[in-house]
Amino acid sequence: MFKPNRKAFLKLMTLLFAGGLVCFGAVNIYSRRAEIPETNQQEKQVEESESDRGNDAEKYLFVWAGDQARTNPDFLAVINFNEHSRNYGKVITTVPVPAPGAAGNEPHHVGLSRDGRVLACGGLLSVLRAQNEIFFFDVSNPRTPRFISSADPPMSAITDEFYPLSNGGFLVTMMGGAGGAHPGRVVEFNRDLQLVSEHPQMPPMDGFNPHGISVRPELNLMVTSDFICPSTTLHVMPGDLDLRGSVRVWNFRERKILRTIALPNPAGTIDVKLIPDDNRARAYTAGMIDDKLYLVDTRRGTMRAVFDFSTIAQGGWPQLMRMTSDGKRLFISMNTAGKIVMFDTTNPERPRVLKILDLGAASGPHYIALTEDEKRLVISDYFLNEDELGKVHAEGDHVVHVAKVTNRDLVLDPRFQLNFNTAFSTGPARPHGLAFK
Repeated sequence: MFKPNRKAFLKLMTLLFAGGLVCFGAVNIYSRRAEIPETNQQEKQVEESESDRGNDAEKYLFVWAGDQARTNPDFLAVINFNEHSRNYGKVITTVPVPAPGAAGNEPHHVGLSRDGRVLACGGLLSVLRAQNEIFFFDVSNPRTPRFISSADPPMSAITDEFYPLSNGGFLVTMMGGAGGAHPGRVVEFNRDLQLVSEHPQMPPMDGFNPHGISVRPELNLMVTSDFICPSTTLHVMPGDLDLRGSVRVWNFRERKILRTIALPNPAGTIDVKLIPDDNRARAYTAGMIDDKLYLVDTRRGTMRAVFDFSTIAQGGWPQLMRMTSDGKRLFISMNTAGKIVMFDTTNPERPRVLKILDLGAASGPHYIALTEDEKRLVISDYFLNEDELGKVHAEGDHVVHVAKVTNRDLVLDPRFQLNFNTAFSTGPARPHGLAFK
């Protein structure tokens, strides 16, 4: 098991991964912008005119992505998301991560600040190259984002999910300790993007590897879900993956864990979502390995299975979840099954399948994001491929989809066509985190 001392860990990584890093081209990091065709001035004026027309729906899609070869810089792509535009679904620009530490971060999840001015992006595997792992972009002008800074919390690593705070900062789940094992932390940044703390001060030692996060501030309630001990996904750690199966219930204001709700078996609880407006403060989580959807009672400290995903596809890896603001619809990606499931959760104890959107057996959908008006669900087809370094190889087809959402249906938008294998002159890229403005 890795020691939680970052310096010791990095020395170990240098010895064990030198060959792998050379293969990935870690020393060949380019700081130039990914080359894409640029519109001329007249087209740009037309585009801006189109952006001003129509309703207040989001008109820009941000996609946090990594170069598949891990040689060119990781980057933030800006996509035309305006349904009224002739260039709907086209790349507007890309902003590369600057050197040092530009490539090989394994871009993962993202979070947009409450005021919509800052996009925070995580590097899942930045620690393997001794690089900063949280990246902040100024997106106040969404057409031309600007890199602000990056951070490297000293006691934690393996960046996952973001929760934007009302004061302008972020909470970020860090699945591993400084050495990539456990315990992990939930780190906090203030509105100036300065690290405030790594919570809790005394983390539990029973597999605290937080991935998912959900908050209901009005109830002073936060929940996180433990997914996996990250170091066990690497070849240098013998044996199988060390999955987790637990939800932590927190006092949100004090940032303290109140109780742990554990499953009998480690099912890989990758995500958790509190049900909006539920007067019993319940939540959903899913077991990626046991094919179950669980209803979590945060007050009683219990959870029970309320749906069996094997009725859709056995071993389909249910992963990330999104809920509508009224708590009556739930969307879940099934990675290896290549499907998105839409549930009616009007009765939380009896979720009912409304639609199974089939993206294809090899599609590999993972990250999903629901627009503010809840009329479009965006899906990125890529989970994680650790290549020569690790045991996880869930590549997907690198396509980004848009599905139209109605009260009872989920239908792909044929106008939106975006394939990260062919969209950039720098070669195939792996799209992951999604956000809108």
